[in-house]
Amino acid sequence: MEEKELRRYSRVVVDGIEQAPSRAMLRAVGFTEDDFKRPQIGIASTWSMVTPCNMHIGDLASVAAKAADAAGGKGVVFNTISVSDGISMGTPGMRYSLVSREIIADSIEAVTGAEGFDGLVAIGGCDKNMPACVMAMARLNRPAVFVYGGTIKPGVKRRDIVSVFEAVGAAAAGSISDAELLEVEQTAIPGPGACGGMYTANSMASAIEALGMSLGNSSAQEAVSAHKREDCERASQAVMNLIRADIKPLDIMTKKAFENAIAVVIALGGSTNAVLHLLAIAREADVDLSLDDFTRIGAKTPLLADVKPSGHFLMSELIEIGGIQPLMKRMLDRGLLHGDCLTVTGKTLAENLADVADYPTGQKIIRDFDNPIKADSHLAIMYGNLAPEGAVAKITGKEGLRFEGTARVFHSEEEALQAILDGSIVAGNVVVIRYEGPKGAPGMREMLSPTGAIMGKGLGSDVALITDGRFSGGSHGFVVGHVSPEAAAGGPIALLEDGDRITIDAESKQINVDLSAAELDKRRKNWRRPVSSVSRGVLAKYRVQVSSASEGAVTIPSAWEEQGDDA
Repeated sequence: MEEKELRRYSRVVVDGIEQAPSRAMLRAVGFTEDDFKRPQIGIASTWSMVTPCNMHIGDLASVAAKAADAAGGKGVVFNTISVSDGISMGTPGMRYSLVSREIIADSIEAVTGAEGFDGLVAIGGCDKNMPACVMAMARLNRPAVFVYGGTIKPGVKRRDIVSVFEAVGAAAAGSISDAELLEVEQTAIPGPGACGGMYTANSMASAIEALGMSLGNSSAQEAVSAHKREDCERASQAVMNLIRADIKPLDIMTKKAFENAIAVVIALGGSTNAVLHLLAIAREADVDLSLDDFTRIGAKTPLLADVKPSGHFLMSELIEIGGIQPLMKRMLDRGLLHGDCLTVTGKTLAENLADVADYPTGQKIIRDFDNPIKADSHLAIMYGNLAPEGAVAKITGKEGLRFEGTARVFHSEEEALQAILDGSIVAGNVVVIRYEGPKGAPGMREMLSPTGAIMGKGLGSDVALITDGRFSGGSHGFVVGHVSPEAAAGGPIALLEDGDRITIDAESKQINVDLSAAELDKRRKNWRRPVSSVSRGVLAKYRVQVSSASEGAVTIPSAWEEQGDDA
């Protein structure tokens, strides 16, 4: 391929006498004469000191930039934002979490498009900036590789952030003392990296690898490790190869690739957030993916990984036995993955996995197919008169497969958490948290604080929780989120009252309230949406633009597609 073709975008910015001002600006940031002849590789860094998930990514971005230079390109590092779910959890600040996914995708698109980068390496370390990076890659459709920032090392006694949330419930129940709670708080998070179980960050890292947008085992490396630095170097080399071969993200992110990602998330026992994020990425890639695809793939894909939050092992322990590549090889051999999907290596998934060794004999983290934790998916897509557009449950089987109880209705996460901690929630209750959906919060907050408190108080098998919000990957128990339509849109969840009988059935995949259609219609006529305290700023803009959770909670206006090129 000719030099100009390798510089398809950057040459518009730097070639010719009329671009002398652009070159003058670039000389000031370190460009040499030779650099103008090289493909420019944007290195999107999500570094900040806001959260341990991302605090090391600045160093990784520098490694990637140097590797891009060595591979014949010119690496240019730029930053985007990140917010911390773990820190903002249970507060009004959590409303910004899902919103940040759109802001990050927008900012990466804006910088890459404005600066004329020919390729992109994006490094993400927390669960919203990771799908955001890939969403931006789909929009731009320029050669690109995603790098996962890596998982955190375990804390004392194999603790992690969920240990702290559950310790709060244990302290409220009197099971541990305040001093013991403080000791958990002080020792659970030892340093850099994303939360250590198969929570959303590790789930999405695995999904993106299975999607073909990151290199082999990028999802299964500790944040502070030689392997992770090598991953960054290899990513920059790979993006240069993609430029030469003219392989772009939309060549990789096909319907089959998304099916691979879904299957791997299921086998690993991944987060419900993976449903939301994969739907959003697919929308950006113009791939027809729906909730029903998760049901279809889940019917034939077993849950095999005994990992936290519902299992026993941490991501660092899965890394020790080989990460997810041996699992993917097993799944491919079993016919559960599409081996012909192209990946960022320039090879197919089957070619990448051809020489991968199996797990060591005697390991207990990944079960055999004849001894699964659950024979089908733990991600149950439910419908019923409470969720006509769908809801997402995370049920591994440990919680049972059916729950029937009486509703305790709350208009916010804070109200529900207080009731759990003060003992107002008892066995047989279905905690209903509403007006926490994409439009209602606005921002669709995660409910790790109440689910952690329920588990910490020992009510995990006796209390269910449903919400139009969503769950952290660390949540477990009998929980159903993403209930759609949401309360703020007048969905049936808005019509519930204390004492209503609710049935959640994971086998029939139904969530229903024992009310007639006539009674629901009567209540709907009397319903008024509560006035929101949000009237300006990014949350107000998001509320106007955001779609239903059943569509990925994206902010791409549906009318845009219908209006055509003149929109």
